[in-house]
Amino acid sequence: MAGDNTTLALMYDFDRTLCTKDMQEYSFIPNVNMTPEEFWMEANNMASEQKMDRVLAYMFMMLDKARSARQSVRRESFVALGHDLEFYPGVESWFDRIGAFAQGLGVQVEHYIISSGLREIIEGSTIYRHFKEVFACEFLYDVDNVAQWPKNVVNYTTKTQFLFRINKGTLDLSDDRTVNEYVPEDRRPVPFRNMLYIGDGMTDVPCMKLVKVNGGWSIAVYQQGRQETAVGLLRDGRADFIFEADYSQGGELESTVMDIIRKMAVTDTLKRRSVNQAEQIGW
Repeated sequence: MAGDNTTLALMYDFDRTLCTKDMQEYSFIPNVNMTPEEFWMEANNMASEQKMDRVLAYMFMMLDKARSARQSVRRESFVALGHDLEFYPGVESWFDRIGAFAQGLGVQVEHYIISSGLREIIEGSTIYRHFKEVFACEFLYDVDNVAQWPKNVVNYTTKTQFLFRINKGTLDLSDDRTVNEYVPEDRRPVPFRNMLYIGDGMTDVPCMKLVKVNGGWSIAVYQQGRQETAVGLLRDGRADFIFEADYSQGGELESTVMDIIRKMAVTDTLKRRSVNQAEQIGW
């Protein structure tokens, strides 16, 4: 059995990792009378022309197109969009299954989202309750709950800061002091060796690489018949494993994640025992 202090972090991208397409494509884009191709092309063209971050461009485009189509930009309206999300097989029961498995080994699993999607939409989903924290883009709202400005923006490089926040237990985004203070790795709430990152694409590369080179694990998932990107991530050493995005009980993905959790639990127990012995004899 693992030690009482062993906490593992399973971290996920969201779009095309847990849900089957970009979250805006289920309801928001049809509601503003556009196709996904039209919306993303316009957002990306704006980013290129204005030399701006692509995530900021899509957030601006959401507000602009919603107002033009007379759609609400109130917070509760964005949250309601989360009701329409569709998930890959097994996702909705995944978190309870993994949690129960880990508990049987004497370790605690915390689930996190690190996504360039919209936090408000994720909040409206059926799986939101399973996450210790959701790090995603978010709007700032006025006293009437009307969106005014981007409050948090998460792109492919800023994603990595959240690994350190989880690592050090500093989840408050306004705290930029504690997250930068030195703490020995073995005294951090979630050492990198206890981290697993699951994503689907190139925007996940910095997180996958950071976790992997620091002793954790990364998995790339893909839609059926669309494994080219995942194969590249495996070939280039960004991912340890690749699997079709099927989270069903008894599947290859679940079996591998459970094996990783077993290894993490044993490794963490041995590492903590070694550190404690060294401290006891004054090394």
